[in-house]
Amino acid sequence: MKTQAQRADAFRALHERPGAFIIPNPWDAGTAKLLASLGFEALATTSLGLSNTLGRVDGTNTVSRAEVLANCRAISEATDLPVNADLENGYADEPRAAAEMIRLAGEAGVVGGSIEDATGDASRPIYDFALAVERVQAAVEVARSLPFRFMLTARAENMIQGRLDLDDTIKRLQAFEKAGADVLYAPGLRDLAAIRAVTSSVRKPVNVVMSHGDPSLTLAQLAEAGAKRISVGGSLSRLALAAFLHGAREMADKGGFTWMRDAVSSKELKAIFKT
Repeated sequence: MKTQAQRADAFRALHERPGAFIIPNPWDAGTAKLLASLGFEALATTSLGLSNTLGRVDGTNTVSRAEVLANCRAISEATDLPVNADLENGYADEPRAAAEMIRLAGEAGVVGGSIEDATGDASRPIYDFALAVERVQAAVEVARSLPFRFMLTARAENMIQGRLDLDDTIKRLQAFEKAGADVLYAPGLRDLAAIRAVTSSVRKPVNVVMSHGDPSLTLAQLAEAGAKRISVGGSLSRLALAAFLHGAREMADKGGFTWMRDAVSSKELKAIFKT
């Protein structure tokens, strides 16, 4: 297995080379191995995928910090690929307390992770600007103290928290860049015009998540618009659950089993999982 430092260097190199790359989101060791078998070069955890696995609602703090970290470890240990972690808001409001999640995630095996400016409180969904920047600064400080090159992603959550203010989103990303974040991320960008507005306003690599974007867009188009890293959030988990429900509904409603024709073979899974 590669060392954590080797994975960290490989992850940084992906962000430094020309073009864009896809970083898909597994939710457990098995899906991590499946994605690695297809040739992807890095993986990212998903809070929604983990919540789905546990049968809980995403975004309500029903998944504990310990469960998130255990998921980080399971996915990191499943393959040799670098893993970026969705660390929510760091499970704390205060900057240094939130930044502690970066250290814990590093200890769990990931080589990158995100801190977001969403509070988890519906009455005040986004941290005030100054506090949001302080939180990124604290996270950067912890990331730089780790014994490998941890890549910190700073997320501006306006667009998926009901604040459709692209100007404020860009202002936050620019401040996060100045605070030292390695990657910038504004979930909720839906089209190439919005993506270009963000990428042209900052110098650091930008992550675009396609769970909120136009699914007809291609990697080539996203790269041309300036995106560097393309993730899919919990969309693969939702796709898997859609197939599960399709089969289950056929049994429940019709007593049928034709869905088995679409199932992956045990032989194929064994070939992947034995490695």
